[in-house]
Amino acid sequence: MADAICFQAQRPVPFPLAWRWQQQLQGRLLAAPEGLDAVLLLEHEPCYTLGRGADERFLGFDPEDPPAPLHRIDRGGEVTFHAPGQLVLYPVLNLQRHGADLHGYMRQLEAVVIDLLAELGLRGERIDGLTGVWLEGRKVAAIGVGGRRWISQHGLALNVDVALEGFGRVVPCGIADRPVGRLQDWRPELCSAALRQPLLEAFSRRFGLRLRPPQPPEALQGW
Repeated sequence: MADAICFQAQRPVPFPLAWRWQQQLQGRLLAAPEGLDAVLLLEHEPCYTLGRGADERFLGFDPEDPPAPLHRIDRGGEVTFHAPGQLVLYPVLNLQRHGADLHGYMRQLEAVVIDLLAELGLRGERIDGLTGVWLEGRKVAAIGVGGRRWISQHGLALNVDVALEGFGRVVPCGIADRPVGRLQDWRPELCSAALRQPLLEAFSRRFGLRLRPPQPPEALQGW
């Protein structure tokens, strides 16, 4: 089992700052591919993100006047919503050490969520031809990744106790006929804080990584 650095933010993070952190970590691995993988775990301040080539028809508002900050970024997929109560895991990995298969990597991220749900007594499901994880027909986890020379960015977003109203302003992931859900709909006692460590452990097992906290001078700019 290899070591990886795990950064956690304890308060909601503006999206541009988290993106900058990912770029810092990606740049480090691009410069030294033999270096340690890294993982960011955080929750975002309310915002919308659009993937590469995402269709603005899936927005239910004027992109020049969004109800929350709107960011077009370098991941795959369509529009999604982020807010506190949603756990966001951003692995920055050298994927050549993890199969060198982008589609396989996304299936592994789905498996992380499915493993976690199984620990909670919930049965997460995949849907053929779609990316993400569903519970009883409602999407509880979105997956969107990007990469440069096999160094990954972006990752997964798991709805735990997030307010769902923000999703109602868009067609999440461009899928109009499948509603969004959150784990609290099935297990009312759950909250994002309680699932941070279980999510990290599920990721650690699935990817064979031993997560350790950062040590100076590994702090991220703006932390």
